[in-house]
Amino acid sequence: MIEARELTRTFGQTEAVSRLTFRVDKGDIVGFLGPNGAGKTTTLRMITGFLPPSAGDVVVGGRSAQEDSKAARRLIGYLPENNPLYEDLRVREYLAFRAELKGVPRRDRTRRIGEVLEACDALEVRDRLIGACSKGFRQRVGIADALLADPPVLILDEPTVGLDPAQIAQTRTLIKGLSRDHTVLLSTHILPEVEAICTRALILHRGRLLFDGSVEGLRKGLSGGQLTCTLRAARADAEACLAEIPGVTQVRTVMESGGETRLELETDPALDVREAVVRACAVRGLALLELAARQISLEEAFLSITTDEAAGEAVP
Repeated sequence: MIEARELTRTFGQTEAVSRLTFRVDKGDIVGFLGPNGAGKTTTLRMITGFLPPSAGDVVVGGRSAQEDSKAARRLIGYLPENNPLYEDLRVREYLAFRAELKGVPRRDRTRRIGEVLEACDALEVRDRLIGACSKGFRQRVGIADALLADPPVLILDEPTVGLDPAQIAQTRTLIKGLSRDHTVLLSTHILPEVEAICTRALILHRGRLLFDGSVEGLRKGLSGGQLTCTLRAARADAEACLAEIPGVTQVRTVMESGGETRLELETDPALDVREAVVRACAVRGLALLELAARQISLEEAFLSITTDEAAGEAVP
């Protein structure tokens, strides 16, 4: 549904986004990750037509934003980061105004407003002044606005920023539900948000795409070559057993207690040594109590990728 092709944006001598290329397919819910200043909002503004690219193009539903901007924008519902709302209007009045701007037929507006408010669990505030609504309800009104014209694509920029924990949980549940009928691109710097909602992640750093793949693949790709095992054995016996296994490059004891030894193994990422570990323990008569690939958090994965990138740029 969304395809960025060599998307670039410069501000003076600063290149905020550099030759960015990626796809978001129909039905995907994709987390667009990056630290503050990575270029996420600039990219979203180019995709939604609020900011022209310096080079490259965006194609939405087969329509080029460069060649037919209006047609591409009609396919997108957009929640900006600051969620600008008219606080002196009632919720239904604001949505009626927005529906008119978006070309929703007059005969359908009342029904459509009711539908999007119900979808966002915000019917109770339909007659309330927006200025009197909580931050959580304002975010729901912003999402309802994005849904008004029933676009196939939703682009949400930091949708939970400033919300309390209960409101964050409610908003995440709402977004996950919307993904059943919409393609969603969710920009955030909050890693638990991606873990809770998304199945795929794009990581942007200093305007460049560093990672494009599944959330689980992100973790697995960085945890490959690391195993944790626990043996009922003395430390020396456990280390000697495991160090002899082909493909094991390093053995490190992390705990020894009550006749058990817990170890971390560094292995050749190209080799699966788990069967060899089981066999080696059996041959030596050592009880293998635990054997698992080390699971890293999304935060560790994100920091690993962005830190490696920054270190590479620092090399003269």
